[in-house]
Amino acid sequence: MKYWLMKSEPDECSIDDVLAAPKRLTAWSGVRNYQARNFMRDEMQPGDGVLFYHSSCAEPGIAGLAEVASSAYPDASQFDRKSPYFDPKAKKDSPRWFNVDVRALRKTRLVPLAELRKHPPLARMRLLRPGNRLSITPVSEAEWNYIARKLL
Repeated sequence: MKYWLMKSEPDECSIDDVLAAPKRLTAWSGVRNYQARNFMRDEMQPGDGVLFYHSSCAEPGIAGLAEVASSAYPDASQFDRKSPYFDPKAKKDSPRWFNVDVRALRKTRLVPLAELRKHPPLARMRLLRPGNRLSITPVSEAEWNYIARKLL
């Protein structure tokens, strides 16, 4: 089992939106960074833990717990000419972009980025590294356990 932090802008898809969705599922689509895509395509497995993180908002932070609910599959938005995520170089027989389904488990108290920075056991967390802007980052088992036991 692996652990991940997955960022979503709450005005596009919040933890509340996913909790209200049928079967509490959402396709994590629209990712257009190769490293984040590779995490989904090559490493994520159903059952992996997810810290659901609200980003690009007044107070960014961990807002809930979720799990990876599917293996990776081609992101349909890359083929949709009307989508902001359309990619003219993507072909149905050779997709460039993938997504996984994510199942929301529960909303948590918001753990702001500033609070995460105050905890020495999280000092090496990828989210907290200068310049990190990836929408998906791995979380170590130790970081996951610390956050789950001490902060949520």
